[in-house]
Amino acid sequence: MQDLLISKVQDESRQGEAFAPFLNDPSVYRKKFYIESYGCQMNFADSEIVASILNNSGFGATRNAEEADLVFLNTCSIREKAEQTVRKRLTEFRKAKQARPGLLVGVLGCMAERLKSKFLEEEKLVDIVVGPDAYRSLPGLIEEAEGGQKAVNVLLSREETYADIAPVRLDSNGVSAFVSIMRGCNNMCSFCVVPFTRGRERSRDAFSIVQECEALFNDGFKEVTLLGQNVDSYYFSGDNAETVTFAMLLEMVAKISPGLRVRFSTSHPKDITDDVLHTMEKYENICKYIHLPVQSGSSRILQLMNRTYTREWYMAKINRIREILPGCGISSDIIAGFCTETEEDHQDTLSIMQYSGYDLSYMFFYSERPGTLAQRRYKDDIPEAVKKRRLQEIVDLQNALSKQSNQKDLGKTFQVLIEGDSKKSDQDWMGRTSHNKVIVFPKHNYSLKKGDYAMVTVNDCTKATLLGEVQNN
Repeated sequence: MQDLLISKVQDESRQGEAFAPFLNDPSVYRKKFYIESYGCQMNFADSEIVASILNNSGFGATRNAEEADLVFLNTCSIREKAEQTVRKRLTEFRKAKQARPGLLVGVLGCMAERLKSKFLEEEKLVDIVVGPDAYRSLPGLIEEAEGGQKAVNVLLSREETYADIAPVRLDSNGVSAFVSIMRGCNNMCSFCVVPFTRGRERSRDAFSIVQECEALFNDGFKEVTLLGQNVDSYYFSGDNAETVTFAMLLEMVAKISPGLRVRFSTSHPKDITDDVLHTMEKYENICKYIHLPVQSGSSRILQLMNRTYTREWYMAKINRIREILPGCGISSDIIAGFCTETEEDHQDTLSIMQYSGYDLSYMFFYSERPGTLAQRRYKDDIPEAVKKRRLQEIVDLQNALSKQSNQKDLGKTFQVLIEGDSKKSDQDWMGRTSHNKVIVFPKHNYSLKKGDYAMVTVNDCTKATLLGEVQNN
């Protein structure tokens, strides 16, 4: 959102990072492409699908935009700040095109449909515009653009899931991988553009999901995150009329191996069921962590947001999670300053945060997005200074809650999956607990490596990180 303050507890998902797979023999590819991805985990997973399609069409990846023949920005429309960043990057690449006339620049993803005319005609920033459901058409569109035509495909699909495409794991740590299980969204939250940019909800073939997860485990990956705009509404019906719910899919993936951790994101409070919670309880390798966006603690604001639940209903869901999964990690999304929000509404948000005891939150202040229901129905009437002040109060509270949550773990021992070196020192490992908490601990002389599990006892913490020591028993 416009000029947003971002959560100090955990950074937004890798916005603007560039990714490229390692190629054993780049000489087999006739041209090189470079992808920069913005926004949510779904976008990063989509970039891996795009990379696979381009590889199969004779294009190789590069980390260096200066040597690329094709530059793609996989875009996000969920907040205005992301769009501003993409536009700035496109302007920079337009300058690069002046020095390299053969360079092609393309926009992928959520900004494609909404801004295609501006990008192509008014501002002449790009050569190719491709929506989230049209990536299979990329090779043909590239050929059109190479011939001097402006290439566009932003058609949405009711069937496309890319189930048959094996993603290229871009810049992977070799430990964790995203697996898309569905696309689109049927929830018409009034503030959200996703139903308009990604289309209607459709679930991927359950057996192709299991096959992909099995292949990842056989390749040495130790953790998969099942992705969807609303994973709990996953519902697949095969040719034999057998149906697979999300709880059933979770179990199918968990059964691949006890050594494969399973995570999922994101859950909508109205759809997460007791079946899902009991499945999480049954399998130790299903991580005890749920991202459960609340958005607001006010029932009146929730109704304006079209979230389809009340404050009391959400609190009852928190109670149920705590009852079935004691100690389960819970995180949230929170919007400050939605249309007509009063100080009382804001206090309701602060109090529901206290009640829920979130381990972390993604926190933003509201700015209207073109084409959404809120933009058409409501006036964005909260002054920006008030939005920023309320957001800061939310951030401050979450920092306190995160520290309290981490302090409760002092003295406890957790199984930790080692993801790699700590950002601050190559003498320390970094990993995550089942509850999605980051923990850093010294390597010492233990014979541990990335991808191993270690039992680690917590002896200190910050508001964002646990600090511990390996139990060398």
